[in-house]
Amino acid sequence: MCQLLGMNCNVPTDICFSFEGFSARGGKTDDHKDGWGIAFFEGKGCRIFMDAQSSVNSQIADFVRKYPIHSTHVIAHIRKATQGEIILENCHPFRRELWGRYWVFAHNGDLKDFDLPFMDFYEPVGNTDSEKAFCLILESLRQQFPMVKPPLEALFPILKRITDRIAKHGIFNYLLTDGEHFFAHGSTKLCYIVRKAPFAAAHLIDEDVTVDFNELTRPKDRVAVIATTPLTDNEVWTQIQPGELLTFLDGEPVKGF
Repeated sequence: MCQLLGMNCNVPTDICFSFEGFSARGGKTDDHKDGWGIAFFEGKGCRIFMDAQSSVNSQIADFVRKYPIHSTHVIAHIRKATQGEIILENCHPFRRELWGRYWVFAHNGDLKDFDLPFMDFYEPVGNTDSEKAFCLILESLRQQFPMVKPPLEALFPILKRITDRIAKHGIFNYLLTDGEHFFAHGSTKLCYIVRKAPFAAAHLIDEDVTVDFNELTRPKDRVAVIATTPLTDNEVWTQIQPGELLTFLDGEPVKGF
């Protein structure tokens, strides 16, 4: 299956360090080599880079590793195909508009016997179970709140209900954001770390690279990194429990409403 990487923080931050280790899993230290993608929010705008090539062989991925794009909401994905061909339209993350904002989604898992009901608005472009799930989430939210985005306290329980419904079909780890709120759902493997003062050095598992965040950050900075499995070997990562849906705000997890 695939692997996920997300970042949510209280100040715009680059993800170069984490992406260096994560992208190595796309054909070098692991076999997730069926395409990759990454999305960066800048205000309400959203940059997406993706490629059907493996991340270790992609010149686009090499650009992302070296170019420090600063963002408060980032979602990345490396693919090991279970459903759908190895083509660009099946690469994550997927992007759609809802309530005048871009929404971005990436999924790790495999959903069996999962077919979409009649959809008024959203339709998949590719043929993955992941994009179907994303379309169903947005369609359900749009039907429940047709005009404007509701407060988080109203949105969260509806999203949890849709998530639980889809998760009955199999493994459903996912990351979802609109550049304002960041959601992470754990089904089997998903964990996170919150980096804040006092900052320390971190060493990647997949590459021999160390960064001292104390030299790169300010005392009030706070960064949450979410990944399928830990990216570093000298930090303590927190496992998201099966069935748990977290909201990350300004680099911190908020559990439930």
